[in-house]
Amino acid sequence: AHCWCLDVLLRLGGSLLLPCPAPRHPRILCPSWIAFSLKDVTSTLHLPASPCGSISEPKGRGNLDGCIHRAAGPLLKEECRALNGCETGKAKISCGYRLPAKFIIHTVGPIAQGEPSATQKEELGNCYKNSLKLAVENKLRTVAFPCISTGVFGYPNDAAAEVVLNTLHLWLEDNKEKVDRIIICVFLEKDDEIYKEKLPRFFPIDADAGPPPSRL
Repeated sequence: AHCWCLDVLLRLGGSLLLPCPAPRHPRILCPSWIAFSLKDVTSTLHLPASPCGSISEPKGRGNLDGCIHRAAGPLLKEECRALNGCETGKAKISCGYRLPAKFIIHTVGPIAQGEPSATQKEELGNCYKNSLKLAVENKLRTVAFPCISTGVFGYPNDAAAEVVLNTLHLWLEDNKEKVDRIIICVFLEKDDEIYKEKLPRFFPIDADAGPPPSRL
């Protein structure tokens, strides 16, 4: 897995973790505004919270969901029963249990299976906005997102990246003082290339901020 990091204010405060579905995940190092790297996420990223995406009911059945549940342990499943599911585009928070993160944010991506509709684009954007809203409400300063809905839910990877980066760009225009960094975790080489191409359009590199993104 690779990780793109938007180090919004170049600060290293408290953190929110959203793991990607991979056996290895990122150790974050930010020489400039944006960076990405390879490492293992559920065991090495010690952050206060960990959201999980692309599930309609937070019960540990999806690929990403199941990965998080296995790492967090059986108490997560018990708490998720009390959450009573989660609507598409919404988000809910639970404890992190055995994860390095203290909390998990659960969000539900749209099922596209082809060209997404305007409603599905809005729902995908809402996954990120509502997760960020919960992060801010819980005083969590760093958020790491996987590529929500681009797996079995069939949302096209390129189209999803456009929604994600546009959503984050607009959200940060009004809220950048509320977070220290936003992390985008990718599992596929295809997503790695997509974000490598699109990130500079939404988050241009400042000539004074340091070198462009590099793989660690």
